[in-house]
Amino acid sequence: MKLATFNNGRVGRIEDDLMVELECGTTREYFERAGDVRETGERIAMSEVRLEAPIVPKKFFHTAGNFLDHHEELAAVDWSHPVHKGIVFFQNVDAIIGPDDAIVYPEGLTNEVDYELELAIIIGKQGRWFSAEEAVDHIAGYMVFNDITARDIQRREMESGVFSFSKAIETFCPIGPYIVTADEIDDAQNLAMELRVNGDVRQKGHTKQMRIDIPHLVAYHSPQGYSAGDIITTGTISGVAAVQPNPFDYYLRPGDQIEAEIEAVGILRNHVVRWSAAHDTEPYTMDLYAPTDS
Repeated sequence: MKLATFNNGRVGRIEDDLMVELECGTTREYFERAGDVRETGERIAMSEVRLEAPIVPKKFFHTAGNFLDHHEELAAVDWSHPVHKGIVFFQNVDAIIGPDDAIVYPEGLTNEVDYELELAIIIGKQGRWFSAEEAVDHIAGYMVFNDITARDIQRREMESGVFSFSKAIETFCPIGPYIVTADEIDDAQNLAMELRVNGDVRQKGHTKQMRIDIPHLVAYHSPQGYSAGDIITTGTISGVAAVQPNPFDYYLRPGDQIEAEIEAVGILRNHVVRWSAAHDTEPYTMDLYAPTDS
């Protein structure tokens, strides 16, 4: 099933060219009720549907350094600290946007905006302290995630060995286009992944390249406790702009069109706009690293 949020927060499932509306307030509620949700009787042509971010979780677990090829190419980047496999941090859920939404380029903060295609795992029920063998019972579905990152901010964050702000700026968390339930995916560890900018392939990889597989990744987070609808990401594949010989030839710019695709999960499309397209103020600026009088 393709579970979606659409038209100002309504919930439905996609059947061919129709959206079948479901009687629940959010997709998170759908999982909290273990899918025990009736149809409203409303069926809407997909041509009249505006898809939105599929879900807003309570917790958004973020993973870094988990794909072998990407881990190896990171060695060429002059980070102050190594990116070890399975680095975990929380994403800002207020930064979430959906399919066809705009990524707002915050030119007052950064000029090194990068892309990172990732698989997102949806947790279907509460749970904690479980094994990798038990993890499959907690996985409800999958969707596409594009981990937009301000690399210049990230380099400064990495001086302390952690990063978060660089990935959590408003609109930097595109997800979607819908949730594909786990029963629709034969093998989530066997999916092709590709990200394109203006039609040019920038990233290409495969979920079988993960250093920590999906069940172990899900089990690893379980001591922190899960709620139904929580999200875990897998880390990205190779090909990000930051590792290119001249990253500025690849960093995102206003006007860019991005397609983030995962086999059997869907294509998440977003575009980049200038600050002025979303705000009627001058670009926000603040440099916490600048010297002060104190």
